[in-house]
Amino acid sequence: MSSQDTPAVMAPAGGKTADKVFKGIAYACGILILVVLAAVFLFLFFRAWPLIGGDQAANSATISSFTGGKVSSFWGYVLPLLFGTVLISVLALLIAFFVSIGIALFISHYAPKKVATALSYVIDLLAAIPSVIYGLWGGLILVPAIYPFWNWVANHLGWFPLFAGPAANPQRTVATVAVVLAVMVLPIITSMSRDIFLQTPSLQQEAAYGLGATKWEMIKLAVLPFGKSGIVSASMLALGRALGETMAVLMILSPSVTGYSFKILQASQSNAIASNIAAQYPEADDLGVSVLIGTGLILFLITFVVNFVARKITEKASA
Repeated sequence: MSSQDTPAVMAPAGGKTADKVFKGIAYACGILILVVLAAVFLFLFFRAWPLIGGDQAANSATISSFTGGKVSSFWGYVLPLLFGTVLISVLALLIAFFVSIGIALFISHYAPKKVATALSYVIDLLAAIPSVIYGLWGGLILVPAIYPFWNWVANHLGWFPLFAGPAANPQRTVATVAVVLAVMVLPIITSMSRDIFLQTPSLQQEAAYGLGATKWEMIKLAVLPFGKSGIVSASMLALGRALGETMAVLMILSPSVTGYSFKILQASQSNAIASNIAAQYPEADDLGVSVLIGTGLILFLITFVVNFVARKITEKASA
């Protein structure tokens, strides 16, 4: 067939126009996200600014009235809440991280195909369960059931400040809340890590086997390094979920807003920002709402910083 007989490759009709339209829509979606984020920040900032940077004497009177005289400054009110939020979230992440990685590796490299498929479905379903269901399960089932274990921990490991006793009964404590949040964030880390592990190049795995590596050595040399950035991203996403969790913490924890304590087995030692807002908002007046919005601004900034740091760590890990 001559070159003259070869049909010319025709560009799709309206191709350039469709490309411009799609590009415009993509740009608009990206800008919309920034606009929404900026709007939320500005709302929180302007509603909270009178308490953060306004007349300190008036602010002290407002906060003292809102807290019943327990605290007289905004930072004295929000910092214990921030401490409790970070403590609960970090403990939940520590509990969930290694279990999640183990489950992800089992699904991707050890389990038979049918078992791996079933476990994948279960993990995905766990991620879809509403947080209020976890709160009900934690408050009605886990709190009474876990007391003997935490009491044993307090009796045998109480020399360590984190497990100082006596263990509260019922166990409406930071330790129990951390376990519930760990169950909540476990599907996030597991599903993302599983997908990353399954994408490990087969040539790298076969090369490790060719050098005489066992399966665990192959995972250590090929799979885990390949998935390092994905694991970090999954962990930070789970941490962000734990930082902002409201209902599960509200339904389980016996709260305190006035101090800093690492005694996770004792009741009324800590509280979290999100659950405190949910508990106080219905009965708060206008000044009280401003105080709560100020704490929400701090949580917003902390979550933003966590995600920003996660992005930087991911970029460095994948470099």
